[in-house]
Amino acid sequence: MTSVADSGTPPPEERRDGGAPGWDERGPAAGSGTHRRAPAHSAGPAHSVGPAFSAGPALSAAMAAEPAAVAAGGAATPPDATPEAGAASVGRLAAIVERLRKEVDAAHAAAEGRALIEMAKGIMVERLGCGPAQAARQLAELAGQAGLTPIELAADIINEAARDHVAEAAGDFVRRTAGRPDEGTADVSVAVRLRTAESAALAAGDTQTVAESLLQHALAPLGATAVAVWAAGTDTSLTLRGHAGFGPEEAERWRYVPPGVETIARHALSERRTAWIGSLGEYAAPSIGRAQHPRGGRVAVPAGAGGRIHGVLEICWPEPLAPQPAAVTRQVEALAELCAHTLENPPGGTSATAGTPAAADVSELVDLADGLYDPALVLTPVLGPDGHLADFRIHHSNSRFQDPAGRPRSAVDGALLLEAYPLAAGGDGLFEKIERVYATGEPFRARRMTLTALVGQVPLSAVADLSVSRHGGSVLFIWRIEDETARLASLLQHAQRLGSIGGFEENMISGEITWNGQLFTLYGRTTADGPVSLQDLAAHAHQDDAVAIGRFLQAVLHHRRATSTAFRLQRPGGVTRHIRVIAEPVLDAGDRLLAVRGAYQDISSQHWTEVALAATRDRLAHTEQESAERNRLALQLQHAIMPPSREPFDVPGLEVAVRYRPAESDSLVGGDWYDAVTLPSKKILLCVGDIAGHGIEAATGMVVLRNAMRGLAVTGAGPGQLLSWLNIVAHHLTKQVTATAVCGLYDPGERVLRWARAGHLPPVLVRGEEATTLPLLGGMLLGAVAEAEYAEGEVRLTPGDTLMMYTDGLVERRDTAVQESLQQLLRTAQLPAATLERRLDGLLTHSRSDTDDDTCLVGIRVS
Repeated sequence: MTSVADSGTPPPEERRDGGAPGWDERGPAAGSGTHRRAPAHSAGPAHSVGPAFSAGPALSAAMAAEPAAVAAGGAATPPDATPEAGAASVGRLAAIVERLRKEVDAAHAAAEGRALIEMAKGIMVERLGCGPAQAARQLAELAGQAGLTPIELAADIINEAARDHVAEAAGDFVRRTAGRPDEGTADVSVAVRLRTAESAALAAGDTQTVAESLLQHALAPLGATAVAVWAAGTDTSLTLRGHAGFGPEEAERWRYVPPGVETIARHALSERRTAWIGSLGEYAAPSIGRAQHPRGGRVAVPAGAGGRIHGVLEICWPEPLAPQPAAVTRQVEALAELCAHTLENPPGGTSATAGTPAAADVSELVDLADGLYDPALVLTPVLGPDGHLADFRIHHSNSRFQDPAGRPRSAVDGALLLEAYPLAAGGDGLFEKIERVYATGEPFRARRMTLTALVGQVPLSAVADLSVSRHGGSVLFIWRIEDETARLASLLQHAQRLGSIGGFEENMISGEITWNGQLFTLYGRTTADGPVSLQDLAAHAHQDDAVAIGRFLQAVLHHRRATSTAFRLQRPGGVTRHIRVIAEPVLDAGDRLLAVRGAYQDISSQHWTEVALAATRDRLAHTEQESAERNRLALQLQHAIMPPSREPFDVPGLEVAVRYRPAESDSLVGGDWYDAVTLPSKKILLCVGDIAGHGIEAATGMVVLRNAMRGLAVTGAGPGQLLSWLNIVAHHLTKQVTATAVCGLYDPGERVLRWARAGHLPPVLVRGEEATTLPLLGGMLLGAVAEAEYAEGEVRLTPGDTLMMYTDGLVERRDTAVQESLQQLLRTAQLPAATLERRLDGLLTHSRSDTDDDTCLVGIRVS
């Protein structure tokens, strides 16, 4: 640690002020670890060397004694001197320069220390009511009794009297390190450093000197190597007002940062909070001095007071910055407040209370608000006990002001904003936006923002356009609520745009034509091209529409009645649009035609939709006609082959009955079929089948399979073989028809039924009062594969037995499983029936099928 005593003994003149005993033992920056030579351009009390420059004559004598050496920087010797004498002269000159440099540094430190001591003496004069000499003696005695140097005691006295952020930062650091004897010196040095930096900043001649003082006294001990002080413009631009630790070229490059350029300082300004960047390597935004320390740490602190942000203090570290304790954060924020004071009150200017607007500024803003045609409020800031912005006071409301709650202007003027309108701090965030405008100076504009006010504890909302801007130390808040006329006009504009409608009015006396903007767009013309007269309408239309336009003009201009017509508009570029024009005459009291007004509407989409719809209707009608014809043919074919009922078979000892119920809709004509015929072998062929699908294809497929079954049955083959052959027919001789079927051969002499199935539901046997299904034999549906084999079953019937074969149209339901439907069929089948005919009719009557499909039913009863 370097002290004044270590760097040379100051002249006696330094101790003649009576206020610096012991000052040479510790110095103003004890524990800071560094001293800085005063810059050549320094001015003001904090940088005046004063009596300490009594060492100056020694330097002058040395310069006079050895002019050649001084002129050459010690690199030259007199011509007649020996090399050894020249080397000795250079050594003596270097020693003199080094000694004088230390004296200058010591003098500079003494001057800054004296500034603190003089402030402490002034406080003691005011508090104790004594003179300056007595205050100096009291300060020396108290420092001796406390075991402190006068500069340390002076800093403590200033902290106690000021109670500001600097005092808080120093006191917080002391409290956090209390009870650590090894850090006692560092504790005291915090207050010294901060107060020294403050005194130097207040007495500085410019912001550049402030930046240098902050870096030397307060930030260098924290490890920082550079500092930049930015002034914020109302357009969010940043101007570099002071810097230290950066080269002149780098500072010149960053002299001005325009709005919209994202930097670390801009981030702190827009967010209105301190930005701690651990390492620039993890932060992509550009920043001053980035090339010098690409991985160093950065801190950007908004420099503001009283709710206003005047600029940003940016601090640079050469290495990555670890998370800092709260004490360091408080110190940095206190230094930013010092910068805010300098930026708000430039050196040499008149100090003003932070956050308090000048009377002239408010008066001018009131005059401006009174000249507006929209409601406006002039707001002035209200600071809390901590110096932060707490609210805004409604300083003035203009003559256009209308309170949503019906209060007069006198009830609002002078009130706090949040008291008059508490919901401003609610969900719409209005107060936060006003606060941001006041802090940054950046104006806020918004269209159609919802404003909510309390009227008798009932929240009422209105949509308004807002404008908030800062003028000096005040805020001008303007809003415009859409009235009914403006709202309806806006609604009409949107309706015209959505409906592709453009309005016009043509004065028949002066010839003046008025079009709205939508009509220019509809015509494909610009305002420079001008509107088109009704008389010239035919020149812009298709030639085939000239007659229709002539009749339209005759009705409006000569018969003077409202009318409309449609025509094809020829737009520039060869584009044709279908337009409907509607017009009505405007007559005076003497029935004289004054003007014609009306509207054009682009009906191209409607026209082409009507054309497409007409074509679709024609195609649909043609398709419906074809479908009806196909269904009629299919139904005729089906009824010709399988009538809904037929005469009973005349077979000894056996009753045979069939039923066919076609689908209710002609479009659902299916391929269900049945057959019951006596073969040459006297056996009876019983079969039912169901072709997949509907329509003419299903009907023709049914005819093929039914006739093929009849032809194959005369061979005398069993039912399994018949289905195997029928599968070949379905697979090869038709257009990939698939079908299910069940086939049985009944021998009346043996009363034995041999049967087989191809993916079909099994037959139902009713014996006595019990109904059951025959065993489920294996067999694939017809047409699925080229070759298939089908198992056969055999059942011996007894007198009174009833056997029924059916298609799925009898039992199938969309919401029920097939097994449940079969159980319902069995319960219906075992109901008593006098005849086979009634039993089949009962099954059709009580069927719960909901698919509206064809149904075939074949039954036999042994007598």
